[in-house]
Amino acid sequence: MFYQVDVNPGPSIPRHHILVHADVMTDQAALPDNALSRLLAALGSDGPRRGTPPVERWNPPYCGEIDMRIAADGSWHYMGTPIARPALVRLFSTVLRKDPDRYVLVTPVERVGITVDDVPFLAVEMEVDGAGRDRRIAFRTNLDDVVWAGTDHPLRFETDRDGGVRPYVHVRGGLWARATRTLALDLVALGEEGEGRDEATFGLWLAGTFVPIAAAPGLDAPP
Repeated sequence: MFYQVDVNPGPSIPRHHILVHADVMTDQAALPDNALSRLLAALGSDGPRRGTPPVERWNPPYCGEIDMRIAADGSWHYMGTPIARPALVRLFSTVLRKDPDRYVLVTPVERVGITVDDVPFLAVEMEVDGAGRDRRIAFRTNLDDVVWAGTDHPLRFETDRDGGVRPYVHVRGGLWARATRTLALDLVALGEEGEGRDEATFGLWLAGTFVPIAAAPGLDAPP
């Protein structure tokens, strides 16, 4: 069974009816007050929307957890079932916010907590412009956000317990994207040993700044 929900996903997706499978919608027994239906109604009631809503300025009451999870591979799940509608996932992502203690979906009237296994987005494509100290890198996420890494969108690398590196790029607010393994390998391939005070560090130049990847000796490939 499918439910028809009137939503307005954003500027790149025209206002239209989205068909949501019954497995993705909640029911009164599974979730008191039908929180997911209320959330969808709120997202579709604002009229045409340009850009990302100003979720950082909204401070509605916290209404508890909803059984929604963003897996480490960037897929969204509701009540254990993957949400297969890309437009619906993009819609939810526009009202995602990182509060100090949790990730929330927020509207002007309420916010609900969700689970994020790692970070909310995956960086799935990148474009390198230039080389050396003046190199610029743009990333596209799995939900089609495009950012140029740099001062406003920092690029950072973390080392996991097996010694591999995981690159992350800031998307907006407190939301980050983790680069896929393929992109991680491509970024490592751009690396070089630092100079001067960074001479013991392996990293890459990005918009005039040396971004550390790892200590130069013993760098392992991403897992």
